[in-house]
Amino acid sequence: MKQRIRVTAICKKDGDILLLKRAGGRMDGAEIDFELPTGKIIFGEQPEEAMARVLYENTGVQTASMQLMDVVTFTNLVGSSQLGSLYIVYEVKIGEESTIKMTSERYSSYKWTPLTDTTNLPLDEATMMVLQITSTKGVEVKPKLRQIGGEQVAPESDTATVYTDGASRGNPGPSGIGYYIIGADGRELKRGGEFLGMSNSRLAEYYGLKEGIEQAIELGLKRVSFISDNLMMVNQMNGVYKVKNQDLMQVYFDVLELLKNFESYSFTHVPRSQNKEADTEANRVIDEGLARGEY
Repeated sequence: MKQRIRVTAICKKDGDILLLKRAGGRMDGAEIDFELPTGKIIFGEQPEEAMARVLYENTGVQTASMQLMDVVTFTNLVGSSQLGSLYIVYEVKIGEESTIKMTSERYSSYKWTPLTDTTNLPLDEATMMVLQITSTKGVEVKPKLRQIGGEQVAPESDTATVYTDGASRGNPGPSGIGYYIIGADGRELKRGGEFLGMSNSRLAEYYGLKEGIEQAIELGLKRVSFISDNLMMVNQMNGVYKVKNQDLMQVYFDVLELLKNFESYSFTHVPRSQNKEADTEANRVIDEGLARGEY
């Protein structure tokens, strides 16, 4: 699988973020896309050097300060193969007296917009993914409407976010899984859980992910963001760590096989406080299983 690596900037001013408008159109008939300032890393550059260069080359402004915000990965289906993307995200501040100028042929104009108000902007798919993933750390980004033929079209019905969780009381002990699925418009699509009996926490997390994937497939979803509060599992699914535990191998391979049903997907870690719905479902089924004496 091929992988592209990019640096991208979230430039903030008075609560708004900077988006750049592409100078060229798209093949699908939609309006020209907006995107975050994004570019490649030239051989020999450090990522922060590349970020400063990309911003200057495209907007003519110098960075006043820069801080690494996140490194996000996601996978898209391109033709008959998969393309992995790794975006190094920086939070960038530019000088208060700086004037933005379109200094490259890539972009035609720019826009400052609230992070929580991207609804009416046709965003680049990678920008949407970066904002969605980084927004789980504190700010919720509203789903956008696509502008096609002069009309606003509702978010795709095959796009959703799936929260999953696994819980074990005793580790090993009575265990359960939970999932919570919301559509691109923010509406709840489905939630539920299953009592596993005696298990451990790492198996429960993977069985929770597997169940979330199966539910997404059943709903006909094709573009899915999977959210979990288990950092180890997220890193394993993103290829940062290898799966070495023998008890996880079968469910891990089952998950990889199920993922082939999606056109694109991503895995994101969030604090437990941002995964309350799935956690509630997992603990609910454990309570019910214990009440029935099924362990």
